[in-house]
Amino acid sequence: MVRLIVWCAVIGLCVMQPARAVLNIEITQGVDEATPIAVVPFGNSGMATLPVDLAEIISADLQRSGRFSPLPRRDFLARPSEGRQVRFKDWRVLNAENLVIGKITRSGNGYTIQFQLFDVFRGVQLVGYNIPADGRVLPVSGLRRAAHQIADIIYEALTGERGVFATRIAYVTAVEGLSGALKYSLMVADADGYGSRAVLNSKQPLLSPSWSPNGKWLAYASFEKRRPKLFIQEIVSGRREMLTSFPGLNGAPSWSPNGRKLAMVLSKDGNPEIYLYDRSRKKLRRLTHHLGIDTEPVWAPDGRSIVFTSDRGGQPQLYRISVNGGDAQRLTFEGKYNAKASFSPDGKLLAMVHGANGKYYIALLELETGILRVLTDGALDESPSFAPNGSMIIYATRGRRSGVLAAVSVDGRVKQRLSLPEGDAREPAWSPFKR
Repeated sequence: MVRLIVWCAVIGLCVMQPARAVLNIEITQGVDEATPIAVVPFGNSGMATLPVDLAEIISADLQRSGRFSPLPRRDFLARPSEGRQVRFKDWRVLNAENLVIGKITRSGNGYTIQFQLFDVFRGVQLVGYNIPADGRVLPVSGLRRAAHQIADIIYEALTGERGVFATRIAYVTAVEGLSGALKYSLMVADADGYGSRAVLNSKQPLLSPSWSPNGKWLAYASFEKRRPKLFIQEIVSGRREMLTSFPGLNGAPSWSPNGRKLAMVLSKDGNPEIYLYDRSRKKLRRLTHHLGIDTEPVWAPDGRSIVFTSDRGGQPQLYRISVNGGDAQRLTFEGKYNAKASFSPDGKLLAMVHGANGKYYIALLELETGILRVLTDGALDESPSFAPNGSMIIYATRGRRSGVLAAVSVDGRVKQRLSLPEGDAREPAWSPFKR
């Protein structure tokens, strides 16, 4: 039997190839009954051109959700930018159920974006907001951020579910330098793949990025000086702090919901076990005590328990244990391989890597019923991470020639792929909502 310690440390490394930073998103499957929506190009006051096309960004966000089908601009009969200019019959002819219009004006060092969302068939406004956008240093970034915020407002107004377009993702890449050696990078990007930047560059592998609950820090494992250590790093400033560097394994960090503790895997006492690290006291407490290998801890959203992967039953399966210790309860029984859990925000579902017939898929476990559903069909799908609204799961998989990131809705109906022009992207982690 392949030992878990090899699987958890190597499966994400052996497939990494040279990579570039920009992610391209392709919608591979959507919902057949997606809602037709028209997003009109925004008007502007006193500006010849704008650095970005806000309507295009909003349309792309809504389309990526799989819930909406933006109408092509070439079909528009009019291009209103204010409510008084809207003639609903123009949009009923196109069968648009909803209409988004807006305009941009200069406001000091930035912009003010006014937008309105209409129900076309009822002929009423659903929402209308003024959104500020910073234009002092990086006007493109400020406007893109505002566009994502608008898409989130529209999505929530029409679905009742909070949007995740203004969130971010973290992932790991490897780039081949001039000498032929790989340079590993811990990347952070907007949820649509834009604005990617390296939080950390290293000549040695980087693994298991984990977001703090406030979205300001990342925890990760680094193989600096060719042995694993655990760090936390502030994203904006780059300031970082080493948590552990014990002999043996230091890996798989996971933040508690309140951000005060981290769960991790250490083998400092000889066997890989789950430990809890108190940040303020800088103290460790061992949580598991077993001859099997315990790894990949993840906190339950209520902070009362931890789910982890263990081979204590002979094969990798998921177990749950109270943060106060005690006996662990086995959660998965279907199949010979279930690992790398990720909790849904409401704590009712677990995404995981499910092995069957020599392949590895992303599956979903309903904790109340014990029902397991396979969501993906790749040969090597791994590292699932829930979106903060619980609607989607991002994960790593294999493309034709390289590793890519992908996302799937919890009902399996919406699928998309995020790929680099060259090389691999691995170890994705979806950020929490901005606080």
